[in-house]
Order: sequence, then structure tokens, then C-alpha cells
Amino acid sequence: MDGTCGICKQNDRKYKCKTCNIPYCSVICYKTHQEQPCEPAALPGEVQATFREDRVPKKTILFPTVDTVPQGKLELLGQSEQLKNLLQNPHLRRLLKEVDNGRDGMNAIRVAMMEPLFVEFADECLRIVEPPENETQPVDLNELVFTNLQHRR
Repeated sequence: MDGTCGICKQNDRKYKCKTCNIPYCSVICYKTHQEQPCEPAALPGEVQATFREDRVPKKTILFPTVDTVPQGKLELLGQSEQLKNLLQNPHLRRLLKEVDNGRDGMNAIRVAMMEPLFVEFADECLRIVEPPENETQPVDLNELVFTNLQHRR
């Protein structure tokens, strides 16, 4: 880019917009630029967001793996009334923040999984994202507790 103002294209640039980094030379050019909303300039290597009609950013996954959950299934999580009810609990929200901010992610998950509320949340997420193949069979909770106790020994 040459050293001229990105607005009037006549004078030397002296400043740049904090939002979109376009260079400008004076207050007059700055005010002219501010008449139209500008968008942040993309940083190199930054995850690009594309916008749908409802203006909700949709992140592009740069390096998908076998564990990557498709966007459609992630959107189902936001529609679940059961998850919304669970997330009203401040203790669960605190646990989720601790997991998100933890230095060792796997250890933070291990600690959180000792909390029945977190286990219920994780199970509900998995049920939505990866529904069981034969969901029509009722789950015997006593069997699950017994199995869990056996794995702890």
C-alpha cells in the first residue's frame, strides 16, 4: 500500500482506523469514513467468520478431525430445552468456566466429571450430538451406577 490517504486519495496518510485499519490523513477524512460502518480487518491466520442471513457469525473450522461435530448438530444443542434448563444452574455455569479456563483441559474435565450435575450436562450434550442407536430401550439407572462403581475400583 502506498502512503496516501485511503479516503481522499490525495494527501499523505497519518493515521489509521482502529477498526478496519484504513489509512486517513485528517479529521475530515476520518469523519467521512465514520459515516459508513466499517468491519474489522482480517488478521493473517485468523478463523474467518461467514455471515448467514440472520447475521449470526458462523465459524469456519480450519482443521477438522474425526471428533469434529458438524455445525448442524451443534445448532441442535442451542435448541435443547433440557440443556437450557441445566444451564440455568449457576453451579454448572461455574464448572463450565473452570473447565474452559483450566490449564490442563483433560484434568479439568476429569475433576468436573466427579460432579453429578456436570455428568448430566455432558450426557445430555452427547445424547443430542450422538444419539444412541436404539434409544427406545429404557435406561436402567441402577445398572449405570453399578457399572460406574466397578470402573472406579
